[in-house]
Amino acid sequence: MGNAPAPTPLCADEASSRIQAAMGSLNTSMAAPIRSLAQPDEPHDGERDSVRDVTLARWTGAGFEERRDTLAVEEPLEMQLGFGPTGDRQVKSISVTMRTPGDDLHLAVGFLLTEGVVREAEDIVSVAHVGEQAHAGAAGNVVRVELHPAVEVALATLQRNFYTTSSCGICGKASLLALQTVCPPRARSRFRIAPATVLLLPNKLLAAQTVFARTGGLHGAGLCSADGTLLAVCEDVGRHNAVDKLLGREFLAGTTPLRGRLLLLSGRCSFELMQKALMAGIPAVASVGAPSSLAVQVARQFNIALVGFIRGEQFNIYSGAEYIEAMGVTR
Repeated sequence: MGNAPAPTPLCADEASSRIQAAMGSLNTSMAAPIRSLAQPDEPHDGERDSVRDVTLARWTGAGFEERRDTLAVEEPLEMQLGFGPTGDRQVKSISVTMRTPGDDLHLAVGFLLTEGVVREAEDIVSVAHVGEQAHAGAAGNVVRVELHPAVEVALATLQRNFYTTSSCGICGKASLLALQTVCPPRARSRFRIAPATVLLLPNKLLAAQTVFARTGGLHGAGLCSADGTLLAVCEDVGRHNAVDKLLGREFLAGTTPLRGRLLLLSGRCSFELMQKALMAGIPAVASVGAPSSLAVQVARQFNIALVGFIRGEQFNIYSGAEYIEAMGVTR
């Protein structure tokens, strides 16, 4: 995660007018505008695509050839948070991440969910692109999430969690302790999945990654049911962003906690991705690649099934073997 720029205060008049408008929608039906975001972001005029064509030189063994290729777009996204009581609103920049444009609103909401800033969809009044580009009709690279005035935000704790739960956290013990402080209550899991179903998941995810098929340069994250149905897929140049997009969409749709779902990852599984699964109430994670040691620690400490190295007819179970049901087979 990149360094966030210095906080940008919102002028009092502008903040007051925006919050009054938002509160007006709260008095009628707060859930309606939020649920409308549960679908993929609608394209805007001038919104940049998630891919970009380039000209390159390819060495073929016999010489150089000029070719066209398609690359995944990578651009920064600044996430701003509007919070505080109606008469004393603040706006602060809380994160800048490199992402593939598209589903930016879900990405911001998913980020706030997995960092413990929001618990319910009603905590959010509005989420939208802001800045000069947004006013000109383009999506832009800044998203602002306005929280309900009653939601309390502890910025010092928030910034500390960003540091200790990042992929380069100060140490495993500190990261686990930080996660315990923000983790929502866990319910006993009844999730079960068959080994044969697990083996089918990587190909299902790959088939659904349409942008990866064009570029070969994006991570994928999928949400699956116990019978192996692939319910949703998101792609991004950052594996953590793909998961945030996926979880943000579900959060706004009111389907979290996701106690009956499996999180499917196209690559390796890190501590950060296990944190996101935990915060969304997911009982099982399957990764095509390997997990890190700290990811396994999180899985075992919080009773999450963790499967990795799904290859051919085999996979490894690092945690939660009881969730993998092999009928008639003794483990």
